[in-house]
Amino acid sequence: MADKKIKVTLVKSLIGTKQEHRATVRGLGLRKLNTSALLEDTPAVRGMIHKVAYLVKVEG
Repeated sequence: MADKKIKVTLVKSLIGTKQEHRATVRGLGLRKLNTSALLEDTPAVRGMIHKVAYLVKVEG
């Protein structure tokens, strides 16, 4: 399962969001709008994505 990768893209602005959610997005490696990161599919990453699901789009 560690070989599997998922692509996460920031599709909504961080303006007006909680500071904790902004930190989570930065932890996923996303900075500006429409940037993407290729991450390993681990339970920790899945939890971070679940927390900010309204801000990101997940592929694969």
